[in-house]
Amino acid sequence: MAESGMDKEYFSLRELFISEALEPMNRFLRMEASSSILLLLGAAFALIWANSYFAEAYTALWHTEFALHLGHSSFGMNLLEWINEGLMAFFFLLIGLEIKREILVGELSSLKAALLPVIGAFGGMVVPGLVYSLFNWGTPQMSGWAIPMATDVAFALGALALLGRGLPSGLRIFLAAFAIADDIGGVLIIAFFYTGELSLTYLALSGGVALLMALAGLLRFRSLFLFGGLGIILWVCVFYSGVHSTIAGVVVALLIPARGRYGYEYFYKKVNSILDHCKDPNVDACYWFSMLMDKDYLDTAHRLRMASTEVEPPFQRLEHAIHPWVAFVILPLFALANAGVILQGASLGEALANPVTLGIILGLFVGKPIGVFLACQLAVRLGVASLPEGVNWTQVAAVALLGGIGFTVSLFISGLAFVQADLLNFAKLGVLMGSAIAGVLGAVFLKLSTGRGRSKAQLQE
Repeated sequence: MAESGMDKEYFSLRELFISEALEPMNRFLRMEASSSILLLLGAAFALIWANSYFAEAYTALWHTEFALHLGHSSFGMNLLEWINEGLMAFFFLLIGLEIKREILVGELSSLKAALLPVIGAFGGMVVPGLVYSLFNWGTPQMSGWAIPMATDVAFALGALALLGRGLPSGLRIFLAAFAIADDIGGVLIIAFFYTGELSLTYLALSGGVALLMALAGLLRFRSLFLFGGLGIILWVCVFYSGVHSTIAGVVVALLIPARGRYGYEYFYKKVNSILDHCKDPNVDACYWFSMLMDKDYLDTAHRLRMASTEVEPPFQRLEHAIHPWVAFVILPLFALANAGVILQGASLGEALANPVTLGIILGLFVGKPIGVFLACQLAVRLGVASLPEGVNWTQVAAVALLGGIGFTVSLFISGLAFVQADLLNFAKLGVLMGSAIAGVLGAVFLKLSTGRGRSKAQLQE
């Protein structure tokens, strides 16, 4: 039966709405896919460099000291610390912004939608920690228990974007929500379990700066320069407080306003008012330099830009500004600086047999997927949550395996857990190998699930 014009208009509007709603997620996936390739190249180059003739240069580069001097005061760290303590604060700032978006308007905004990925993330943190503990219980190496708990958002979403064509959109959203929930757990673990000796003075100062940021938001300040300046002060206070300084990035993200100065209704009226008072362009004389020659055109463009800035939420402007830098500069640089596993002093067999390496490898590609999958199964069987529309259990297993790609956050926690060079190398090797195995198995499961989905569709036709 032929569709009426009204039905066609309804379906076209619905498709447009769905497309617009998913565009931020699609854009995010595209950027993560590109970033994951650079991450892989950075890690590969680090491995080759760290075990080559120029291995000493690799170590010396990252231990080069850089200091900022202001009068008689100075603030200095080596290059590796500047990357891990300073630049990675922007990575955690981006994670905080993504967490905030998901809680406000994303898959974590409603209890029903959030339950499955949150429960899956919880299971995916508990089981890998238990697997690692089986190999290292009662030893000093137990400090690395949280290393296999993390999921690398860039690699996991990048793999899904590259290999998951034809899969339901609900699976992509589930993985993104699961990764964000996993990030929340990772941030809490770093804050509570990987903290040095606390300074109450600097903790109080950190709280004071955070209150100033919250007050600025309540008073409708929307300048990113203001929040950026306060964020730098907060980072310094957190750095000296004993809490890991990257947590400052998450705090800043949570305190940056999620509303513009004005609502959309005001914006709509403002734009119409500006355009109404703008003279029509002279088409015959509309050259590229017309904007420079006519003050009215310049004023109109400026007023439109200001109206857009006032209505756009500051946290969205910040997210758009830092995401490319984090994806294409900070994370590849982090991989280059941290993925250089030096194995010249021990054979590969000895390294793989070490309890730290074994615990991390098995925690990532065995414990992580088992924890995620079983937790999701339990939640669905108990009726607490339901699978997204069009998603089957093979696809959930594939996503659970992709969750075993720890890489960035796992390497980050490795540096917090171990000071000894040999243990840190074993931990890095475990992260790289466990993540690689989980990624390959996840890709295989994705292909299997895609093939099954197409076969069923063909049979139905």
